[in-house]
Amino acid sequence: MEASLTARDRVGIQDFVLLDAYTSESAFLDNLRKRFHENLIYTYIGTLLVSVNPYKDLDIYSKKQMDTYMGVNFFELPPHIYALADNVFRTMLSEFNNHFILISGESGAGKTEASKKILQFYAVSCPSTRLLNNIRDRLLLSNPVLEAFGNAKTLKNDNSSRFGKYMDIEFDHRGGAVGGHILSYLLEKSRVVHQNHGERNFHIFYQLVEGGEEELLRWLGLERNCKNYRYLVLQRDVLHLGNLKFEADARGYATVKNNQEMQWVSKLLGIPGQVLQQGLTHRKIEAKTEEVFSPFSVEHAVYARDALAKAIYGRTFNWLVNKINESLANQDSSRKTVIGLLDIYGFEVFSVNSFEQFCINYCNEKLQQLFIQLTLKSEQEEYELEGIEWEPVPYFNNKIICDLVEEKFRGIISLLDEECLRPGEATDLTFLEKMEEKIGGHPHFVTHKLGDKNTRKTLERGDFRLLHYAGEVTYCVISISTAFLTNNCISSALHKVMQHSKNGIIKHCFPSSEPDTKKRPETVVTQFKNSLVGLTEILMSKEPWYVRCIKPNEAKQPARFDDVLVRHQVKYLGLMEHLRVRRAGFAYRRKYEIFLQRYKALCPDTWPNWKGTPAEGVRCLIKHLGYKTDEYKFGRTKIFIRHPRTLFATEDAFQVCKHQLATRIQAKYKGWRVKEGYLKQKEAATKIENCWRGLLARKERERRAWAVKVIKRFIKGFMTRNQPACIDNSEYLAYVRQNYLTRLKENLPKTVLETDSWLTPPPILKEASQLLQNIYTRYLVRQYVREIAPERKSQLLLKAQTSSMFKGKKENYPFSVYRPFVDTRIGRIVFIRLCFAPQYSVPVVKYDRNGFRPRLRQLIFTQEAAYLVEETKIKQRIDYASLKGVSVSNLSDNFLILHVTCDDIKQKGDLVLQCDYLFEALTKLSVIADKQSCIKVVQGSVRFDIQPGREGFVDFKSGQESMVYRAKNGHLMVVSIEFL
Repeated sequence: MEASLTARDRVGIQDFVLLDAYTSESAFLDNLRKRFHENLIYTYIGTLLVSVNPYKDLDIYSKKQMDTYMGVNFFELPPHIYALADNVFRTMLSEFNNHFILISGESGAGKTEASKKILQFYAVSCPSTRLLNNIRDRLLLSNPVLEAFGNAKTLKNDNSSRFGKYMDIEFDHRGGAVGGHILSYLLEKSRVVHQNHGERNFHIFYQLVEGGEEELLRWLGLERNCKNYRYLVLQRDVLHLGNLKFEADARGYATVKNNQEMQWVSKLLGIPGQVLQQGLTHRKIEAKTEEVFSPFSVEHAVYARDALAKAIYGRTFNWLVNKINESLANQDSSRKTVIGLLDIYGFEVFSVNSFEQFCINYCNEKLQQLFIQLTLKSEQEEYELEGIEWEPVPYFNNKIICDLVEEKFRGIISLLDEECLRPGEATDLTFLEKMEEKIGGHPHFVTHKLGDKNTRKTLERGDFRLLHYAGEVTYCVISISTAFLTNNCISSALHKVMQHSKNGIIKHCFPSSEPDTKKRPETVVTQFKNSLVGLTEILMSKEPWYVRCIKPNEAKQPARFDDVLVRHQVKYLGLMEHLRVRRAGFAYRRKYEIFLQRYKALCPDTWPNWKGTPAEGVRCLIKHLGYKTDEYKFGRTKIFIRHPRTLFATEDAFQVCKHQLATRIQAKYKGWRVKEGYLKQKEAATKIENCWRGLLARKERERRAWAVKVIKRFIKGFMTRNQPACIDNSEYLAYVRQNYLTRLKENLPKTVLETDSWLTPPPILKEASQLLQNIYTRYLVRQYVREIAPERKSQLLLKAQTSSMFKGKKENYPFSVYRPFVDTRIGRIVFIRLCFAPQYSVPVVKYDRNGFRPRLRQLIFTQEAAYLVEETKIKQRIDYASLKGVSVSNLSDNFLILHVTCDDIKQKGDLVLQCDYLFEALTKLSVIADKQSCIKVVQGSVRFDIQPGREGFVDFKSGQESMVYRAKNGHLMVVSIEFL
């Protein structure tokens, strides 16, 4: 509580849960404003901490303040970030479980500072050794490094984090910081080449140019003037690379205009200038056995340059995070507890909202959903543990918005992926049209085309608007800087150029072992969605704590409180929802011993000492105070008080009683001093001190004697642990069982696939452990089967059949496992024109029997036969009865040979086909035609019938690159890349 609740009208209430009008947003803001103007920037909502940025230095973060909050009851002192950090730390040590602190808020609200304060508190409060101090210092020093490379000046914040950061701090059983790990999310790479007016690039560039040593700048070829670098001052066009200019030659193709900058870029990247120049001005086209380089226009060259700059910076940032993680890695394999710090971007609304804002706001939707779920869960669990009936709390469930963004096949992310993969030229407007077609009727989505007359006035034709839980946001998809379809990937040719760098860091960032760049990479938003799924799993496995940071005004001025701005933040941070959940029936709850210790002076029966249990003492106390039966309830370990006014009345009575007691004690002390004299006081003090010291010594002797007995029993039990159970080892074996089962409970596998993660049991529990593992595995299997959708089950059955045919037999089979099968690969219009009832269809390349010329065809499976079709013309029909077999090689090619019965010379012979979806097509064929036994995997060469009496051969071998050609011996030679 505050020093005195009698001052609450002036300084506000330190815990919003104690607001009488807890459903009133105005009352909430009024309390926040009162505290802000009294420099009380921290306020609780239960255990959630609300922090308002004061925009000035406050003397509340000293070492003395840290010592004050160490080991103190959470609500005993005024709200502070140190109180929350200490409570998390002590809960972790006492319960030996993992926790995380979610720090959220708008840019400029003080999230990064809050994270620093927590780290500094742990650095001071943790045990100190040489090793621990080393890890502690590295944890503290990681912040300025990441700020330099990941923070930048924006319109809202001079030190804005342009990436999300999750840091795990690992502690040993004594509370020493022994390691850490950092995860980063969605670095704003576009800032490297483009900044809005009034904003700046990442700090590191200015720190390097303005603060770098002269020798370093000479080695880098840099000048001490930021204005000389386009990426730093012109908001359009890192440093040397940004200064590369292109001009068109006589044919309109791009050439490098300033060779001096190219020489510096070449030197620093460790790549020959000519090779780098070709990568920036040409793209490589692979055609069969040769490579063709096609020149860029100036516009494409500029795009390639900027994409390379962003790729270098993004990958270097990831390299830096990995290096920091290596330095923080815990070398001790024994189990540790963890406190995670999540410093994540806040909900953002700008006049023009870009792709980054879409991802950031989607992230906040997911975190809001998680926040409400965890808050409801923790509150409901506390009520259940205390044996008090839970009263359901109405709240806005933003699942409808999360589904709008991430739902499979219909969500915005799926539509974006689909648009990127479709043939033809994908543009921002085609993406907008696709959204209007698929989700046009959604209540939280609107565009200019779908809106009413009033809505159209506020929406441009290239905009769409989402109604988030925190309000409406209009996103632009037309602007180049906010293009939703731009994936900012460098070309495969430029990627290979970077792989040949002699610069160690660049070579590490562009490894030659990277997956084939021919494949279209995942869109940035899909990568971000997947990383959020991983983050959610991390957070769900830990106990949550929250710090909600609020920005009081846009001008960064002290003592200025903008009601409209703060009200908006209170809404999108979900503070009112959290308050309503926390106030689900009872405003105040405390353990009996704490409540009794504070208020026992109010009842003659409990003052000065209560001899019974704390619960009985509280019952006696509230009976004396005259609490009504509907004002409180008793839990198993806590008292729950329904209304704040009941607590305020008790607190006010305590303040009066405390004053009266102090007056009486003072008066009695003065009289005694006059009567007995100073010497008698001293004699009494000495006698009390001697008695107290004797009592402490006796307790210490008893404690040590008890400890000796326990240690002896433990050592004896350890020495006889492998003998049959007896008096000497029974307690030790019970400890071993309990310890193993406790650790097993906290480290159970999440999926059936984690076959090696089951904890190794001690010898006494081997049989029990095996039995538990079998039971738990069956449980996981049943759980998985119950949750699997019929469509997914069908997919898995097909995948299982594919495995039975090709696993361990064909080299590239493992790479097909993750690719889902589809019902067809060709549009339905083809079947309508052919009057087919198709079961499956797929594009193939058919090689002529004479000359082996490639032809584009479609392979269609119906219930009765297979068809080879050119557009809508049937080229060959193969009845399943006449299909003798199917041959495929054991290598990584995609060739298949259909062997058919051929008795008539006029009949067409066997088919030699190449199919990108080989495993999918053959599995569909085996199911539709029941021909699984006919599919054979062969080595070396395959003979096929051209026509009766004439035969041909297909030879298969491995090589450095894939090729298909007619060999000198007349065979079709298929060369596939060798898999290691």
